Amino acid sequence: MFEQSSNGLDTVIGDGSSSLTESEVERILEKAVAMDKDGDRNGAVEYLQAESQNHPTILFKLAYLLDLAGEEEQAMNIYLQITRSTERPHLNALLNLAVIHEDHGDFNAAEKCLKQILDTNPNHERARLFMKDVLSSRDMYYDEEQARDMAKHNALLDTPVTDFELSVRARNCLKKMQIRTLGDLLKVSESELLSYKNFGETSLVEIKKMLTMKGLRLGQNLETHYTRVRDEILQELKGQASEAVLNKPMSQLDFSVRSRKALQLLGVQTVGDLATRTEAELMGVKNFGATSLDEVKEKLAHFGLSLRNLD
Repeated sequence: MFEQSSNGLDTVIGDGSSSLTESEVERILEKAVAMDKDGDRNGAVEYLQAESQNHPTILFKLAYLLDLAGEEEQAMNIYLQITRSTERPHLNALLNLAVIHEDHGDFNAAEKCLKQILDTNPNHERARLFMKDVLSSRDMYYDEEQARDMAKHNALLDTPVTDFELSVRARNCLKKMQIRTLGDLLKVSESELLSYKNFGETSLVEIKKMLTMKGLRLGQNLETHYTRVRDEILQELKGQASEAVLNKPMSQLDFSVRSRKALQLLGVQTVGDLATRTEAELMGVKNFGATSLDEVKEKLAHFGLSLRNLD
């Protein structure tokens, strides 16, 4: 904690609510300091409480001693009282408030106090140094929070699907498909599940409901992958197809009913989305055959595009 400075920048003579003269304030402070040095901190605190008359300088000394005595909450309330009652910012009160806020992990509040100091005195050395510490601590704090959140998320994805109440059919199908965890489910699409033998709509609804309760959804990781691939394609094909073409909705293309339904299952909404898919992905959709594949290739070729080739 920082004690009252003697450079005149932080000294507040009065705020209109105290009738104490400057010499009386000095006398009270000297007596309190002497009592504290003699080991009677509690006596010094009681003396300042009795003599303060709401004078900011005496209140600051009182808050400072309370802080040293471990009475942080009382000290904080007095610091706040000082900063709100004086005509100009009490810099040391704000500085000590910032220290307390940082100790509590409230870096935004600490930064706000320091900004008030620097708005008044931009060259305040201690405030500038402390501001760097606060900003650095805040970044570390958020990194730790993010790391904890990531650990929780990864632990959730590692949860075995056997931990959930699924029907025997759904459980057996997932086992045969080598889908063992929630994370595995984020790597498959609805169409892939439905294309598997004996896996029907009822099982699909079961699994989607289970994932929704955890804030997850089927193919969630695939969506991120396809977004990245689509962005790469947009960059690679700027000379072959305009962004307007790649963003053209599927509804504007004259697809057969079978092809349209298959593309909807895959979540394909635009020409650009379609160009991110492979022949294998399309052929894996239930009821999607060679005729539908030729139709898709023809539509893409019309725009100078093709299905994505596997590396």
